[in-house]
Amino acid sequence: MHPAYSVIAFTTMSGAGYGLLALLGISGAAGLLPAERWFGLVAFAVALGLVTAGLLASTFHLGHPERAWRAFTQWRSSWLSREGVAAVVTYVPAGLYAIGWVFLEQNSGLWAVAGWLTAICAAITVYCTAMIYASLRTIPRWHNRWVPPVYLALGLATGAVLLALIAQVFGLFAPWMAWLTVAAFALGIVLKLAYWGSADNAPRQYTAEQATGLGGIGKVRQLEAPHTQANFVQREMGYQVARKHADRLRRIVLVAFAAPALLLALAAVAPTAIGILLSLLAAAAATIGVAVERWLFFAEAEHIVTLYYGAAAI
Repeated sequence: MHPAYSVIAFTTMSGAGYGLLALLGISGAAGLLPAERWFGLVAFAVALGLVTAGLLASTFHLGHPERAWRAFTQWRSSWLSREGVAAVVTYVPAGLYAIGWVFLEQNSGLWAVAGWLTAICAAITVYCTAMIYASLRTIPRWHNRWVPPVYLALGLATGAVLLALIAQVFGLFAPWMAWLTVAAFALGIVLKLAYWGSADNAPRQYTAEQATGLGGIGKVRQLEAPHTQANFVQREMGYQVARKHADRLRRIVLVAFAAPALLLALAAVAPTAIGILLSLLAAAAATIGVAVERWLFFAEAEHIVTLYYGAAAI
């Protein structure tokens, strides 16, 4: 599949935003973070800003962005529609929670309920995003049981990095933030390796013989290309990345996932100024890692329509 930069930006930014929202909801409600006004203002601004920017970026890939609102009507059958509904619903408890935290400096009692609801709604939204891809049988590498866990783990990990960075700036950093980030990225690495192993070793069950219905006659091969030049389907659905490049990018992803864990582990014992710098570097590494991971997620995917354009099996 052709990697659309708007969708990469959408999944990267919204995942981090929802991860930060969920952690604010849980940590505040559980009494792990005080309802400090200026910290809350910046943290919620970053989280909601990333979520909103990501959702807006997702519309850039549409042929008619002005019709995006129609997606909300198909929630009974479409994961895309469910994601849109969940995203809008999440604004309600998140907004209430932010009001309590920032204006009233309260995140306990009834405000804690809003915090828990914010975390639950954020997790549901990220899950719906993952299922947009995992539900597509026509793209075997996406129709994989590891896709939702990877999205959830990376949302948690990138949210944890942002929480640690903002907490460092406001003097609220605690060791548990570093260890949470270490655990989240370790989980992300394990799940991503499991996904790559599953996708790489899955049998290529769709064939040209099945696609054309000519398997009973014998082996099917393309006599000549259907077009003199590549068309839209071939450009969007037939994108290919060389195996050597994919392997190199996978190593970059693993290094970029390990770096934030190491940097924040050091930040936990470093002076404040150095801790802020280390946290900033961790956030940058996490962003690069997730962006490359998402690019690969799209670039390595193969749509079964390519069987009609010369592919032997998918």
